[in-house]
Amino acid sequence: MTAVTPHSVSAARTLVEPVLREAVGRLDALSARVAAYHLGWADAAGRSTGNGGKALRPALAVLSARAAGAAGERCLPVAAAVELVHAFSLLHDDVMDGDPTRRHRPAAWTVFGDSAAILAGDALVTLAGELVLEEDTPARVRAARCLVSATQRLIAGQGRDLEFERRADVTLEECRRMSADKTAALLSCACSIGAIAAGAPEPLVTALAAFGAETGLAFQLVDDLLGIWGRPEATGKPVLSDLRSRKKTLPVVAALTSGTPAGDTLAGLLARPEPLPESVLSMAARLVDEAGGRAWAETEAKHRLDAAERHLAEADMPAEVRAELLEIAHFITSRDH
Repeated sequence: MTAVTPHSVSAARTLVEPVLREAVGRLDALSARVAAYHLGWADAAGRSTGNGGKALRPALAVLSARAAGAAGERCLPVAAAVELVHAFSLLHDDVMDGDPTRRHRPAAWTVFGDSAAILAGDALVTLAGELVLEEDTPARVRAARCLVSATQRLIAGQGRDLEFERRADVTLEECRRMSADKTAALLSCACSIGAIAAGAPEPLVTALAAFGAETGLAFQLVDDLLGIWGRPEATGKPVLSDLRSRKKTLPVVAALTSGTPAGDTLAGLLARPEPLPESVLSMAARLVDEAGGRAWAETEAKHRLDAAERHLAEADMPAEVRAELLEIAHFITSRDH
């Protein structure tokens, strides 16, 4: 069953989307067209298709400002900036992985070409910095540093993800650190950047960042599970997509390092040089399960979510904001897409 999108997410999307559209409209014509398609606002011909994605990260940024006692509307540029960095990362990720679909339709690179997709991603990530620094205040400079650091970690994590595809000896700790950089760093920034921009005290910023980091790891664990066992009609991606590209995701590495016969057999399958047919990919998914990778990832996601809740419990913020942050954390870790 698909979880119901929290009201705070829908409300944030309504607030942030006009800021995003205005910002994207500043780009050169080609980058703006690719970005509008990638963000779900337009089809390949530029015709309007309605609203974009769920806007989870902007919602977290808005809530983090409210956690600091500020009106959510005050941090809309920084909330939009986080979404632009996320959009940049997905544009480039699809090119690097050769994924042909994104959100139930052809990925942008398949429509506009690799080069146009890469340039659009570059344009979005630079636009993000421009939005944050439109106000030249100490708080906005700190917010910009948060976003730059998260982006640098995201890029480093993506690089290790590519490297791991060619390695057979990836450890679970290496994979966890890669996921912390590739995914959790930006979620941690989303959960704290609004508070930073609002001039929040350091203990609150630290608690929100830690909440986001743990939620981000739980999110990645769920994403890794969906990459193997997710339903294509829900995820918008082909079944077994991560195994097809030999990705060293957390459940896969947990299986490979389990010391079980199933894990050893899985290692042999993934070491084959030729493309793996559907029957072998299905067998690989069963082996990940038999070796305990699936159960480990499910349990670890719950542990990370529990840790995220503990960080919020210790933070000084309005009770309703804490409840809304927890609602989003549970939503993104119980999703089917």
